[in-house]
Amino acid sequence: MTELTLPAPGKLNLFLHIIGQRPDGYHNLQTVFQFIDLCDSLTFNLTAEDRIVITPSMNGIEIKDNLIYKAAVLLKPYRKSQQGVSVSIVKRLPMGGGIGGGSSDAATTLLALNTLWQCELSLDELARLGASLGADIPIFIFGHAAFAEGIGEKLTKVAPKAPYYLLLKPNCSVPTVQIFTDKHLTRDTPAIRISHALKLGGHNDCLEVVRRLYPEVDEAFLWLTQFGDVKLTGTGACLFLAFDLIDDAERVRASAPDNWQTWVCRGCNTSPTHDVLNQWIAQQPI
Repeated sequence: MTELTLPAPGKLNLFLHIIGQRPDGYHNLQTVFQFIDLCDSLTFNLTAEDRIVITPSMNGIEIKDNLIYKAAVLLKPYRKSQQGVSVSIVKRLPMGGGIGGGSSDAATTLLALNTLWQCELSLDELARLGASLGADIPIFIFGHAAFAEGIGEKLTKVAPKAPYYLLLKPNCSVPTVQIFTDKHLTRDTPAIRISHALKLGGHNDCLEVVRRLYPEVDEAFLWLTQFGDVKLTGTGACLFLAFDLIDDAERVRASAPDNWQTWVCRGCNTSPTHDVLNQWIAQQPI
């Protein structure tokens, strides 16, 4: 048990309602999280030297600010030995897109090292640790599509439809802080029940703010609306559109302008990270 490779999936917010702002500045929200099978890939190798090494380095991000590094540091006090770890990452999830790439990488790190370092922490304990690094990390620890409340940490399992998605990212990145601090952001959407969310869906309160601040997102949104009900995920730049048939999604993708990044992916109600990790654990000798 010295090497482990895991996928780190993206997520979509099928809707995002902001129902209020708390005294500490955070926002109370309601959303449905669903995973997608577009994933980063992280390989963890235990090392004799007590160091945390991450390759390749992220452009413009010092290692102490890397969420993978921060997640590993959080787990060090729970190790059964003094082994270090080398982490190699293949990055596929775009940064600033609103699909949770950094949070997913951090959660995958917590899940992998909890196993390799034999920390024996529960998922709830890992989620609490992860929440200190980012509000989206608990959903990736939780490992199942969920209706989320609070700041995103109160999770209830749900099973929305799992269609194919055309995911599109214009040539820009959207910082979360900018959107959540914008004076035009709607912060008083009425709360809804889970049954309503699954049957009727909802909207993303951040969409109009992002469209106003980022003309590239507005242009892509208007182009995509000719094909269906376009949604923004999270507070990022990525837009998505659901399709029953993969061929229809691929047909629209083929017609997209070349200056936009596009992917066709599948919705997943269980996390690919958990699927692979559980299979790996089952194959280890007792």
